[in-house]
Amino acid sequence: MSSAMTAGPATPVSSRDKLLRARQAAPQVARLASAGKNAILRGMAAQIAANQERILEANRIDLAARDLRPSSRDRLLLNPKRIAEMLDGIQAVIDLPDPVGDVLEQWTRPNGLQIRKVRVPLGVIGVIYESRPNVTVDAVVLAFKAGNAVVLRGGREAVHTNELLVDLLGRAEGLPAGSVELLDSSSRDSVDDLMQARGLVDVLVPRGGAELINRVVDKARVPVIETGAGNCHVYVDQDADLDLADSIVINAKVQRPSVCNAAEKLLIHRAIAPAYVPRIVAKLQAAGVEVRGDEEARRLASGLDARAASPEEWFTEYSALIMAVAVVDGLDEAIAHINHYSTAHSEAIITRNEGRAREFLQRVDSAAVYWNASTRFTDGGEFGFGAEMGISTQRLHCRGPFALKELTSVKYQIVGTGQVRS
Repeated sequence: MSSAMTAGPATPVSSRDKLLRARQAAPQVARLASAGKNAILRGMAAQIAANQERILEANRIDLAARDLRPSSRDRLLLNPKRIAEMLDGIQAVIDLPDPVGDVLEQWTRPNGLQIRKVRVPLGVIGVIYESRPNVTVDAVVLAFKAGNAVVLRGGREAVHTNELLVDLLGRAEGLPAGSVELLDSSSRDSVDDLMQARGLVDVLVPRGGAELINRVVDKARVPVIETGAGNCHVYVDQDADLDLADSIVINAKVQRPSVCNAAEKLLIHRAIAPAYVPRIVAKLQAAGVEVRGDEEARRLASGLDARAASPEEWFTEYSALIMAVAVVDGLDEAIAHINHYSTAHSEAIITRNEGRAREFLQRVDSAAVYWNASTRFTDGGEFGFGAEMGISTQRLHCRGPFALKELTSVKYQIVGTGQVRS
């Protein structure tokens, strides 16, 4: 009788063992040449393309297993279009220049020492995320192209989808063993294991809601790149083209309300508020948006059933078809409001006035600031990065959509001819 017939269930691999495997794999990944990495990435894409129906079935199982809010369901959902976008993202990363080995600066000192500043991989990247299985693929291909091993801990609501995706990605020919590890999502212990993995993980990226991100920032013992929640604003200035404003506001709120770059708050200059508040509230409601507002906005939208926004709501990321509207006296008040309530993600001004637009772009303290465009463009793919690891709202190391270059560090290579220090 064969061992396959007599063997019992496989013994679960502990988080510690998976983290050790990733640590051991990192130097092997770092040594791969660009051509080799790209060939492996093409193998990953081929596995996903050949197993699309299996992926969709695993995703259907996950969707049926839980009673999810519409926003959570949207983030979890895969369909042929979203799988095609995954494949497009992999190809875009393949097409990008490999940042590893880039010489950022070089110079020669008076004593003859030649110094070069060179990009190198970070090592092992940990990612903790909720719901979105596309993050599984994005994180793996970006980390790998930048020469890193990656350890993933996805949400339990996507367990079947993530397990299959990681299994398929791991089948790519030439991929060093341990390069891609997925921790158990059935308990919070694995989150703690990843957050406490100092010495095994070089940087940790949390992706999800404010509760998850704050927990990781507060408790992690490894460095964290904070990907912030998106309480994003659109300010319609007194000199705005109102047709343009309509299009941008509706797109920023409605096109995909569950994601972090969707607009949550709308500020309107007092001079145009009597005409524009009822107009845009009616259009938002026609698009299925529940509108809330400050006292002035609600008075101007009388008859349109705008609910009062509570004080804490101005800090809130809805991730749903909800938008709060406020009337402001002008640019200074709009900027002050945004800098106070925003999560420093993405903000937009709609105006024909270049001077006020430039001032808004300079003074608003967020990762991405727009003039006459939707906040929905804050995205690695839309910025030309192929894909993204997340949207960083912090200042150290990287800010905004971050991808290949931000998944590297630097080292100095110094060449001498026998110099010694006196």
